[in-house]
Amino acid sequence: MSEHILFLTGRLAELQLRRVLTDMGDAGFTWDVQVPGVQVAALLTGDMIRRRLTDTRGADRILLPGRCRGDLAALSEHFGIPVERGPDELMDLPAFFGRQRRAPDLSRHDVLVFAELVDAPRMRIEAILDQAARYVADGADVIDIGGLPQTPFPHLEETVQALKAAGYRVSVDSLDPDELLRGGRAGADYLLSLTTDTLYLADEVAATPILIPAHHGDLNDLIEAMQRMEANNRPYFADPILDPLPFGFAASLARYHELRRRMPEADILMGTGNLSELTDADTAGIHALLLGVMAELNIRALLTTEVSPHCRSAVREIDAARRMMFAAREGQSLPRDLSDALLGMHHRRPFPYDREEIAAMASAVKDPSFRIQISEEGLHIYNRDGMHSATDPFALWPHLKLEQDGGHAFYLGVELARAQIAWQLGKRYSQDEELTWGCMGLRRKEENLTVQCGPGSTRTTPQTEPS
Repeated sequence: MSEHILFLTGRLAELQLRRVLTDMGDAGFTWDVQVPGVQVAALLTGDMIRRRLTDTRGADRILLPGRCRGDLAALSEHFGIPVERGPDELMDLPAFFGRQRRAPDLSRHDVLVFAELVDAPRMRIEAILDQAARYVADGADVIDIGGLPQTPFPHLEETVQALKAAGYRVSVDSLDPDELLRGGRAGADYLLSLTTDTLYLADEVAATPILIPAHHGDLNDLIEAMQRMEANNRPYFADPILDPLPFGFAASLARYHELRRRMPEADILMGTGNLSELTDADTAGIHALLLGVMAELNIRALLTTEVSPHCRSAVREIDAARRMMFAAREGQSLPRDLSDALLGMHHRRPFPYDREEIAAMASAVKDPSFRIQISEEGLHIYNRDGMHSATDPFALWPHLKLEQDGGHAFYLGVELARAQIAWQLGKRYSQDEELTWGCMGLRRKEENLTVQCGPGSTRTTPQTEPS
């Protein structure tokens, strides 16, 4: 008879835990799940479990979340069966039981991404096509041609037609009704942005309009435009306009919520640039938050820009975030352990070994090649001659004895610098591999997982051939 295990968890993790256990298939045990009246699994304590768990449901063993605190021996004695801690993260359960977890499906999403070319009137057609190709490679669905106030755009029609010929969906974004009309007649798929005052343009062209209030914040005016479009059986997207911090952001977010309440089936668009471009903060977290809000409110279109240098990976981040939030919403799980794409600066589990474990590995080394690892305590470098630890790479130099070996000294300098950066930020470090920055880093070639990684320059003599 197979072992029966009772898993204790919080309400927020219950569905995800059941799914992970189900995905494990025939794991060699049967299981049951109980929630002892807490939202978050980490809040479980030994006393709480003793009071609230009145039926172990025939379990042979009880498994607690890794962060659960309590005297396991006392709990085991109380229940008459072993009580153990599992991993901190429930997604590590398959590894805990020696199995691999099924990879999450991040192939799906339901958000249409508009990527704006803000200087299109000043750009040549060739440059516009080049930027459009980069946007599409990063995940954009629609190339948005942005007009500029009081700036002639003589090649607007040619731009729309060139982008359409290249196979792209196109939108025209302008405050000038004449430019919107020209863009629509040239074949644009969408027009940004129409109000009740300019809604007549929708009767002139086939392009789908993105509607905004004629007066900032006026939801009634926006809803009037939406209802007029619906009366004519015309598709549209409505944008209540997201305001920047700290100038009305919270109120504008409330407008999106209110619009969804009043128009539960309407297609809504959110423009994120007022937050990402106008806030000096890394944008990956901003986009994760906004896409999470969009997932909750079923907002299915987004307009973004990459004007400020700190927003240069905005489209990639949004593409990653829309997939993550879709998977979380559809799977009724928290957006955790789905992807590392938005964890550019930090890692969820940066230090897999502590100093003592690294020292134990170092004691088994019998060759002169240097190994480098990091722990929460700092940097560790070792070979057969011993292990040295520090938080500053310069403190390690006197122990390396490489004054006569410039090539290897250079190599170790590079690796120790990477290790120091990883330690300072809380990132994973693996010797001979570049640090990863999620989707915020430069686009890299997809790793070939069918071949073994080539050896790095870890020898005590300079490497003369490329690895």
